[in-house]
Amino acid sequence: MIFGTLRHHDTESLQQAFGPVSAGVQEALDWAAGHDLAALPCGQHAIDGDRLFVNVVEYETKQPEERFWEAHKAYLDVHVTISGREQIDMNFLGNLACGVYQPEGDFQPADGGKNASVMMQPGDFLVCFPQDAHRTAVACGGKPETVKKAIFKVRID
Repeated sequence: MIFGTLRHHDTESLQQAFGPVSAGVQEALDWAAGHDLAALPCGQHAIDGDRLFVNVVEYETKQPEERFWEAHKAYLDVHVTISGREQIDMNFLGNLACGVYQPEGDFQPADGGKNASVMMQPGDFLVCFPQDAHRTAVACGGKPETVKKAIFKVRID
C-alpha cells in the first residue's frame, strides 16, 4: 500500500518516499491532480480503455461490521478522496480467510480483522496492490458522513 497526498504526487516526491512506482500509478495520480474530480459525475470514466479508467462513487460511511473486505488481482486500486472523510481498514490477504475469487468483477472477498487503518481526507490517495485487502467506507470515529471519491483502476500487466 502507498498512502499519500496529491500535493506530493510528482514522480520525484513519490520515489523519495516509496521508491519507484509503476508508470500506471503515476499516470493515475497525474490525471487526478490535473482534473477537477469534483466536477465528474458518478460512474465510470475512460482514460485509456481498459488499461486505466476511473470510477467515481458517492456513498455514506458505515460501521466496520456493515462493510466487507476486498482485494483485486487484475487491477491496482488508486483511491482518491474528493470530499468527506472515510476510514479504510487494511490487512494483507495472507492474514485473512479468502473466499472464491470472482474474475468477472476482479473481486477477491476476504474476512477477518484489520491490521491498520488510514483516515482518508480530501486530496489523499491510497494505492492498493493485489496483496492489500481493504475495507472501505468505514465511518471515521463512528460518525457516518457522505464521501465522494475517485477509484482509479490500473491494469496489472
